[in-house]
Amino acid sequence: MPFRLLTRPSLHMLLAIVFGTLLGVFSPGLAVEMKPLSDGFILVIGWLMPLMMFLLVVSGVSGLQAGQRGLPSRLVAYFVLMKLLSLLMGCVIAVLMQPGAGHAPGMTVLASAWTVPPLTGLPSSADFSWRASASTLLLALKQNPILPVMIAAVLTGALMAKTRSRRSVEAVRGTAETIVKGLFSGMRLILRFAPIAAFGAIAFAIGRFGLASALPLLKFVAVMYLACGAFIVLVFMPIARASGLSLWSLLRYLKDELLLVTFTGSSVAALPGLIEKMQALGCDRQLTRLVLTTGYTFNLSGSDIYLIVAVLFLAQLSGVHLTGTELLTLLLISLVTSLGSTSMAGSAFITLIATLHLLQVVPLEGAGLLLGVERLMKCRVLTNVLGNCVACLAIARWQQGPAFQPDPDSR
Repeated sequence: MPFRLLTRPSLHMLLAIVFGTLLGVFSPGLAVEMKPLSDGFILVIGWLMPLMMFLLVVSGVSGLQAGQRGLPSRLVAYFVLMKLLSLLMGCVIAVLMQPGAGHAPGMTVLASAWTVPPLTGLPSSADFSWRASASTLLLALKQNPILPVMIAAVLTGALMAKTRSRRSVEAVRGTAETIVKGLFSGMRLILRFAPIAAFGAIAFAIGRFGLASALPLLKFVAVMYLACGAFIVLVFMPIARASGLSLWSLLRYLKDELLLVTFTGSSVAALPGLIEKMQALGCDRQLTRLVLTTGYTFNLSGSDIYLIVAVLFLAQLSGVHLTGTELLTLLLISLVTSLGSTSMAGSAFITLIATLHLLQVVPLEGAGLLLGVERLMKCRVLTNVLGNCVACLAIARWQQGPAFQPDPDSR
């Protein structure tokens, strides 16, 4: 038992935070030199990101076209609505709660400590307008490889879905899935070094700005739980009720799978059990498989909330003020980059890097600070899983009408 405890990634992350904090307190000069550990981790993830996002989006979009009549369009409509609502919820909560404000003196120089070359020709905040906002997106499209990759992936997936030769399409999708599995294996290997990156980020922050610099991270975690809780109550609860089942009944029905997700941190591990239970509730077999599998890429409300809250947290921590139009641009960019999120561990962090790189107004490498609290983001994965189960109920009710009457007690 003690040996198994020593192999737990959460313990490794906790030790990394503790040692990074101690180094920052007792040897600030040496702690500042640890910054490359975090920067290198982010750089390696950036190398794998474009290909992984392309393959995942291609597979997801091409798969959305299969199924019952009218199901793909309803699925897309529901996922887009949930994505918009979750991004808006995260934005509102982060703006109201200001998790990065009131930080330790000197933390405003974070922007100068971690810098990213700005996009050439980017308009200033003073003359930001809708035309300037469109220019920002065009500049991002021209000067950054991520957004064109995602647009190309969506178009490729749509073309594959319209191809008459289904055998060829399935062969291509099979090859893509094989490559994705290989990339996932590589990413899991890289994520083993996350504690080292967290150690470097925490040591640098505390060595450079003092022990009080850890306080904003705790505020960030608290605001994330608040935002996810608010989304579950204000959005999932009425949708579940309108679908014929109270959210509390659904939570009790899925308690085993939700506990598995909580203690393992893997939403994929619960997928077989979720499919079985949602089918037992009365959801159509094909509908359930399509909603849950595509939802693990396109319907991740918790990851979307994290994306917006994290960007605004880093902006506030860096003393960067975003105007109303810049916030709308952030929402638009996040709507696109969040298409690359998956249920894979670390995917939300990868999407955050992509968004920061496109936005170009918040320090990119500052995201390394958030690695220290990555293991505390249970609210994010639980919101993702619960959101896909609610989506199953909602789309089944939309597809089957009043005849759909879910009853967990009849199982």
